[in-house]
Amino acid sequence: MINQLKQAVQEIYNQFDASHDFQHIERVFQNAESILETEPEADREIVQIAVLLHDVSDKKYTDSKENEDALLNSLTLSDAKKRHIKEIIESVSFNGGNEVAAKSIEAKIVRDADRLDAIGAVGVARTFAYGGAKGRKLYDDAEEVRIHMSEEEYRSKSTASVTHFYEKLLLLKDLMTTEKGKQMAEERHAFMESFLDQLKAEREGRA
Repeated sequence: MINQLKQAVQEIYNQFDASHDFQHIERVFQNAESILETEPEADREIVQIAVLLHDVSDKKYTDSKENEDALLNSLTLSDAKKRHIKEIIESVSFNGGNEVAAKSIEAKIVRDADRLDAIGAVGVARTFAYGGAKGRKLYDDAEEVRIHMSEEEYRSKSTASVTHFYEKLLLLKDLMTTEKGKQMAEERHAFMESFLDQLKAEREGRA
């Protein structure tokens, strides 16, 4: 079932830009597997399915839950498991700090696995890939970093890519919910800080 679902979702994700293509899903899947090794009580199949489906109806690309619902309904799972998967997916998004609580261990694993792919070297690459696809500036020193905002405010303003680090990505390390996720986030967070320092030095003529 997992292999069939991978094939089905690949066609959807490869329509998105490089920040949310199928390679993103493969990396999140790998992150989730690493965390699952330290969380034996978690339902591996539920985690895997939620990872594969978590972005098929991403609000950045569609206003509809059609893909998510159609793919979930195609699976031979109980209604309880389908509800659980939908709850996991709902809790993944940052939403400008207005996130839905991750109540189950499966939700915590999927959320950490996804957020790990938003930070570190891959996170840097994805940020600028998305910014480029949306025609955003690399940086804007005059832009005010927003700390408290609604989901609508978070999604409606096209901020510069560097601003996104301060509004979301640098916050994720301290929002990890599993011990493995916290450990994996440390090095990736440090890399982002180093990258931003180097970027600032170069554009100010200090390096």
